[in-house]
Amino acid sequence: MAVRAGIDTDQQHGAVTPALYLSSNYSFADFNQPRKYDYSRSGNPTRDLLAEALADLEQAAGGVVTATGMAAVTLVTQLVPKGGLVIAPHDCYGGTFRLLNTLHEKGIIEVAFIDQSDANKVRAALTRGADLLWIETPSNPLLRVVDVQALCDLAGPSVLKVVDNTFLSPALQQPLTLGADLVIHSTTKYINGHSDVVGGAVLAKTAELAERVAWWANCIGITAAPFDCLLTLRGLRTLHVRLQQHVANTLAVITALQAHPAVGKIYYPGLADHPGHELAKKQQKGFGAMLSFELEGNESQVRLFLSQLKLFTLAESLGGVESLVCHPATMTHAAMTVQAQVKAGISGQLIRLSVGIEHSEDLLADLNQALNRCLLSPLHSQQQYHG
Repeated sequence: MAVRAGIDTDQQHGAVTPALYLSSNYSFADFNQPRKYDYSRSGNPTRDLLAEALADLEQAAGGVVTATGMAAVTLVTQLVPKGGLVIAPHDCYGGTFRLLNTLHEKGIIEVAFIDQSDANKVRAALTRGADLLWIETPSNPLLRVVDVQALCDLAGPSVLKVVDNTFLSPALQQPLTLGADLVIHSTTKYINGHSDVVGGAVLAKTAELAERVAWWANCIGITAAPFDCLLTLRGLRTLHVRLQQHVANTLAVITALQAHPAVGKIYYPGLADHPGHELAKKQQKGFGAMLSFELEGNESQVRLFLSQLKLFTLAESLGGVESLVCHPATMTHAAMTVQAQVKAGISGQLIRLSVGIEHSEDLLADLNQALNRCLLSPLHSQQQYHG
């Protein structure tokens, strides 16, 4: 689908790129006659262009752009009735886990974290009268893949079905076409793609649901700033071409990792031996540019490997044009207890890579020199590090 993302929408002057509307408020036409926009928390022309472009890409009826990805998650939780049951994956993003678990502990909602690849566990949880089914596929950071359509069918029409599509973006997966009611994004990641703005989005399958989402976004005041939306619109226009290079580099990186003795198990749905490979081929348009792997050795090797990298920057987040490396146990999933990390399969040896669009040979050289240093360094302990 060709999405203009704000191009040639200026009806006043014919500007090719979209205008930036920074005004916080807008004049009324007359007494008791508000125009389409009156206050930028409620509505903003620049923000609406981004929401419309994302809705087109996700084949949604409408949606809301939020200030952060976690604001998008927070927005969705407002649709759950007091005491309502949320079924979430046991290996979801650490920030999502923290929010849902905190709301559970405060008695606002009830949460069941389960392995959603087990249909029997999902079915058992649904019999408890679930209100919302939270799906994350591929999961963060172990790239587990679950069947969106099967889960949505299992939940049925009475359960609100939400998919976090951040890891793939609408260029590689469209959950609304698979039965989901809502799709969320951290637009900070691939949609913006340049690591210079944070944001989120919630896209709805129906106009009625889109109106509910918009009402709550205005009510709790989590809509995105206009300038952030302009930057994200700019990034969105190169999404597909960026992903082509991201994925090509990822395949080259995986080939190098497979050949290195310092690397253990690799987690990537594009690998034929990945448990979700065939399912990913069916419901995705590509395997993405995120991967994780187990580094052989102990905590000393993890520290050494991370310290030796030059092109892979040790940082949170993902999906930017630059390559990033992350240690989930102490970074993105540090909010989880050790027990929750173990249950999710997140070990202290797990390394997550967000492969950028740099020259692939440079990336491979950087990884190999860091991995080689790990081989040359003696193990300081035989005990595996568990974060």
